Amino acid sequence: MASSRKPRNAERVAVALSGGVDSSVLLHRLSRDEALSLEAIHVHHGLSPNADAWARFCRKLCRRLGVPLTVRKVKVRKSGKGLEAAARQARYDALIKTRAGVIALAHNLDDQAETVLMNLLRGSGTRGASGMPERARRGGKTFWRPLLAVPRSEILRYAREQGLEWIEDESNADEKLTRNFLRRTIGPLLEQRFPRWKEALARAAKHIARKDAGREELLRGFLRAKGLKAPSEAKLIEMLKQLGSAGSRTKLVHDGKVLRLYRGKMQVEQDARAAAFQSVNWRGEARLPLPALGGEMRFRKARGKGIAFDSAGKSLFSVRLRRGGERLQLDARRPRRTLKNLFQEAGIPPWQRERLPMLFCGDDLVWVPGLGIDVRYQASGAHNGLVPAWQTAR
Repeated sequence: MASSRKPRNAERVAVALSGGVDSSVLLHRLSRDEALSLEAIHVHHGLSPNADAWARFCRKLCRRLGVPLTVRKVKVRKSGKGLEAAARQARYDALIKTRAGVIALAHNLDDQAETVLMNLLRGSGTRGASGMPERARRGGKTFWRPLLAVPRSEILRYAREQGLEWIEDESNADEKLTRNFLRRTIGPLLEQRFPRWKEALARAAKHIARKDAGREELLRGFLRAKGLKAPSEAKLIEMLKQLGSAGSRTKLVHDGKVLRLYRGKMQVEQDARAAAFQSVNWRGEARLPLPALGGEMRFRKARGKGIAFDSAGKSLFSVRLRRGGERLQLDARRPRRTLKNLFQEAGIPPWQRERLPMLFCGDDLVWVPGLGIDVRYQASGAHNGLVPAWQTAR
């Protein structure tokens, strides 16, 4: 029976031992590897009237194999997600307390296929469709699933060949639990038409997981290049989840910065609340600081370019924010158009549009950063102009 790559010899490995056939076989196989520093941990939930008997069975098995065993009793507090989820969390909390750096779990290929199918039916996206990873870091521990590619039928055959005993959890027959319903009712139906449905789902999960791993590396690399701290594994997964379903208004806050995704491109900004902005007059200064917007407007002289600045109308120019309904005509050969359409064409993200400083002359819109100058105010020929630019603080 094949299993995946084992940990380094120096690592302590704790087998999560329930006493069922899967974990009993896993413990038996790993106990034969003398290079491993092996122990076992049994989580006593106390939910079954047979819980004490299961703990005694695990002690007996570990004595026979010469493996140290720790039995941890936990209290399962039912949460809004149900008893099954609460028991799973209590089990994880108990496992994470072990001294071993690696925790070996007995999930097999059938478990993987069932997990992927459940996640797909619940609409949990690519993260759910990638199933369970063979190795993952959580809470400072490595969770290792050596039997993830091994079908349950092969595990049962091994157990019988080795004369192993195991316990049966009576809750496995309860089809009110989703996994049992899939395993006992839906699985056999699928197998009639698709005999290798489990292998197919597990294989698809592996492909999706590889893509997810690539996305994780891309995000890590992006954050590193921007000088931002590396997020924890859990936060990285959550960030990818949000980005995967991100709309143009979605934002992620990390390491004092705001990350936004627009048209497949990530942008990083300061994590600061928008300050109130009042209209500011412009009388031809080369620089116009706008601290409330996080930058300054700059103007350079140029012949035949920029804004045709009429000294007689200096007091009419002002800087304001977008109010809605503004239009701009950038080319005399093209019609006046709404800012919404021009912003979309220019690829300016929606969250930036409301905080762009716009130059007006009276009620006329003269210039918008990233778009340009209205034809009525464009300098041409031998006339001098002022070329505007919006410079944000870095």
